[in-house]
Amino acid sequence: MQDSLQLAKNIAKKLDDKKGKDIVLLKVKDITLIADYFVIVTGTSTTHIQSLAENLISSLKEEDDFSPLHKEGLAEGNWILLDYDSVLVHIFLEDTREFYNLERLWGEAEEITL
Repeated sequence: MQDSLQLAKNIAKKLDDKKGKDIVLLKVKDITLIADYFVIVTGTSTTHIQSLAENLISSLKEEDDFSPLHKEGLAEGNWILLDYDSVLVHIFLEDTREFYNLERLWGEAEEITL
């Protein structure tokens, strides 16, 4: 099993491979107990963000037999949250990402260079 940083970077790469935009990796483990890292990505349409999520779920399951503990928003396709315990993945439509602005909300978090 990968450590949480390796997992977060692996997730970011998989999202990049599928044309996810503006990928940000935030280290939040020093400021919250909910996760060690957030991976934030923007998709170009509801179909694209659903595809990003479904591809990520299936590839992590196939490679590492690793499934998200929880999934939210797959049906709606505006903001999909995938909970991989130590890594939370936020897949947004552009307008939704701008509205919630997690990067500002978690401004104390360290941004990890990819």
